[in-house]
Amino acid sequence: MRFIGGKTLLLDHIKRVLQENTDGTERVFCDIFSGTGTVARYFKPDYEIISNDLLHFSYAIQKATVENNSVPQFKKLKELGILDPFSFLEETKISNPEAVPEQFFITQNYSPNEHCSRMYLSPQNAKRIDFIRNTIESWKTAGLLNENEYYYLLAGLIEGVPFVSNITGTYGAYLKRWDKRAYKDFSMIRLEVVDNGYQNRCYNMDSNQLIRQIEGDILYLDPPYNSRQYAPNYHLLETVSRYDRPHITGVTGMRPYEGQKSAFCVKSQVSQAFEELVARAKFDHLVLSYSTEGLMTAQEIERILKKRGLENSYRRYDIPYKKYKSKIPSDESNLKEYIFYIRKKVRHTKVYQIRTNPLSNKAVATKKYLKSPLNYIGGKYKLLPQILPLFPKEISSFVDLFSGGANVAINVSADRIVCNDINSKIIELFQTFQSMELEEILRRIDRNIEEFQLSKVNEQSFLEFRDYYNRTGDPIDLYTLTCFSFNYQFRFNNRLEYNNPFGRNRSQFSQQMRSNLIAFVEKLQNSPVTFVNKDFTLFDLEGLGPQDMIYCDPPYLITTGSYNDGNRGFQDWNREKELQLLAFLDRANERNIRFALSNVLEHKGQTNELLLAWSKRYRVIDLTSSYSNSSYNTQRGSSREVLIVNYDKEGLYDSFNPHRGQKV
Repeated sequence: MRFIGGKTLLLDHIKRVLQENTDGTERVFCDIFSGTGTVARYFKPDYEIISNDLLHFSYAIQKATVENNSVPQFKKLKELGILDPFSFLEETKISNPEAVPEQFFITQNYSPNEHCSRMYLSPQNAKRIDFIRNTIESWKTAGLLNENEYYYLLAGLIEGVPFVSNITGTYGAYLKRWDKRAYKDFSMIRLEVVDNGYQNRCYNMDSNQLIRQIEGDILYLDPPYNSRQYAPNYHLLETVSRYDRPHITGVTGMRPYEGQKSAFCVKSQVSQAFEELVARAKFDHLVLSYSTEGLMTAQEIERILKKRGLENSYRRYDIPYKKYKSKIPSDESNLKEYIFYIRKKVRHTKVYQIRTNPLSNKAVATKKYLKSPLNYIGGKYKLLPQILPLFPKEISSFVDLFSGGANVAINVSADRIVCNDINSKIIELFQTFQSMELEEILRRIDRNIEEFQLSKVNEQSFLEFRDYYNRTGDPIDLYTLTCFSFNYQFRFNNRLEYNNPFGRNRSQFSQQMRSNLIAFVEKLQNSPVTFVNKDFTLFDLEGLGPQDMIYCDPPYLITTGSYNDGNRGFQDWNREKELQLLAFLDRANERNIRFALSNVLEHKGQTNELLLAWSKRYRVIDLTSSYSNSSYNTQRGSSREVLIVNYDKEGLYDSFNPHRGQKV
């Protein structure tokens, strides 16, 4: 694929720079402006790869070739008799597109017809592309494709489009006469996939947001270097990838791209964006490719790198580089590509401590834990000293399947952390905490308090602010609202309106809450956490293995917590859900994935017989429960809170379990 600023001709130079400045012990390589993935794929045999790009079509290609470690097998399609999905998609006869025009968006808008004069694709190839894209999506919806298979087919489609596109290089314009390539029959590309033995990761994010979540050894930077935004230049590929039928405008049928504009393409913003990226990078080695034609000067880049890295490690390599520039010949003998290198300053891991209670005569664990800023019902903060020491010492990917207030996830030690919750409001709030500058978060909270005159005695202002939030839905407003609500709780009605009452004479955004929020956000923005919002039954176990772990803290079947009564805008918890979860954990066990399940076997004279029978297959550890914010915490009766795990005391998978594989 022809791509602005593609680095195919620089690959060997980049490798030599790394060989000169690294010692060979490096493991994680991040290509944070990945484009077509040339650099990520080149270095994949040597490193665990993190790749990223703001464009979705690039993300799809990375998912197929970087995150995948083998060409998918398409087992479910083969069971239906589709032995080669590529041939099926390329050769199946297409129905008349005029009968269902909404299913042929590319045909209707990017090839000549009675409604459109654009000449990006021949009508025949446009129809084939629409057919393939619709079929891939329908296979996914029907459960015939897993994620790896889906993106592999999608990438094969995307990579094939430029070979029949009637353009000179990008999609900023189309040719007014048909180029010979446009007459070729469309073919998908069978992409090569290399297995490097690592769990590679791909992202579709703004680089300056992603850099807060990741860390590694080598960070390769290939940002845009001039004012040409990438999104409009590749709008057609983006539409094929997303297939979201956008509202398009202009002669070229441009899709909206406001959310994909890069600060690196804006002269007044590029230096600040670059310095922020370098400053936040938790990588030992930084390598930057940049052109002499770039918006930043070499001197400006040098100043920023030396400010944020070890000055005596700075290097600059000047490499003559003939840029691809459409089909127009030009004398570019003076054009050079820079490769900058610097080693970052020694990284320090922050240690968060909470002072012990001097009035307590109980033994206090030496390790203290960070508290979530949300008082989420059923939160496990007080149980952390009992739970976390029972987790395996080494965890690659940690999945908190019912993350809630994220008390467990923010304190766990793992290479990668995934927080999933069905509550979209709480996931959106944590994503905002993760992406927004801490100073801006605090400024917004203070502004809310001042503008609405919020206090622990002003109920009318609280109610007005609650109505305001329920109209606007801003996550920071939601957090502010919880600070002044009863027991600081996070509660909604069936219309997803916040309905927790006022916390008179008790609740306010105190200095202690401010300090807790600051510590939590700083830790979150420097941790490898990804937030996901889906029902646990839809969570894909693909990609997880014996080095990973799933932690589950679901609603408890035999308690009366308000989060599981079905009246809070989210699904209720019942026997069917309990069975689905236990089956999910059995599947994880069969895949040698470690898990830990928090639950209660007994409560106020009731016994969860279903869970009790199932738990006999695994290791059951009794805990001493203590909650001050749970609606099932009563003085009468007792609860038997447990942690059910499928690994032994050393964190080794299932070595103690003689009943593995038996069904209960």
